[in-house]
Amino acid sequence: MTILVTGSAGHLGEALLRTLRGRGSPARGLDLKPSPFTDAVGSIVDPAFVRRQMDGVTAVIHSATLHKPHVATHSKQDFVDTNVSGTLNLLEAAAAAGVKSFVFTSTTSAFGSQLRPEAGQAAVWVTEELASVPKNIYGTTKLMAENLCELFFRERALPIVVLRTSRFFPEDDDDSAMRSAYTLENAQANELLYRRLDIADAVSAHLLAVDRAPSIGFARYIVSATSPFEQRHLGALARDAAIVVRELYPECAQLYAARGWRLFPAIDRVYVNARARRELGWRPEFDFGHVLRSLREGRDFRSTLAREVGSKGYHDTLFDDGPYPVAP
Repeated sequence: MTILVTGSAGHLGEALLRTLRGRGSPARGLDLKPSPFTDAVGSIVDPAFVRRQMDGVTAVIHSATLHKPHVATHSKQDFVDTNVSGTLNLLEAAAAAGVKSFVFTSTTSAFGSQLRPEAGQAAVWVTEELASVPKNIYGTTKLMAENLCELFFRERALPIVVLRTSRFFPEDDDDSAMRSAYTLENAQANELLYRRLDIADAVSAHLLAVDRAPSIGFARYIVSATSPFEQRHLGALARDAAIVVRELYPECAQLYAARGWRLFPAIDRVYVNARARRELGWRPEFDFGHVLRSLREGRDFRSTLAREVGSKGYHDTLFDDGPYPVAP
């Protein structure tokens, strides 16, 4: 089985190819940028280029995308070209080539405005049944691409799994207030409680999806670290999340104090990965309990794969206000 991975110079694409090559599995990387993991340099917006890459391919993992940090630097048309037309080109070529499995890397940003409750309301319990209300061109185009995937399953019987991943990038948050209030490690450790994913777990979910797609047909899954929270916690999380966390993890206060870390005062959402664990057989390893064990043992809570891939950034330009431009 030869797997075509788009976005091979990016975080997830590199992580997938590192893993596949480490296993001796045939894999081909495609990206706009040359990299040690890119076998073909070109654009998914070019349908002829895409068709040439399908020769001998039995599965596609489509992780190439314009991301949320590009909203301020790229036009809406750029997003449509890459995230929608590029996905359409890949779907057309995959269906024509008789590809057996197609995995589309989507995002929890597709839920959009649903993820922020009104003041005084409980945190949002986010499952696959929650309606999508994108709030920017990034979420809008990812949802459009998801719908194209479903169309190709219905019309062309192309087996497709859509993975709505939470944040797994190692870079600083694009929110300047978050960057100023918490160190990078502190913030990302907190996020593993409810809205973050280690890239090693992202890879395992994608490879399971490749294997399971033919028997599944079509499905969407939330892929995020397993949260310790239950629906009964949602009201308290919005009021004082730290109390809930300390009740669930009594050792947290001491371990955090030793590092000078702080918990978030409030949590606005909880991503629920139960369906992915149940239907894909996915077993994510990197959760908040892992963070605390790592702190106790004096080691990095990130996976070896996350450290190998490292930080890439989203822009080649430095901006006056930090690593990200201000979105208009």
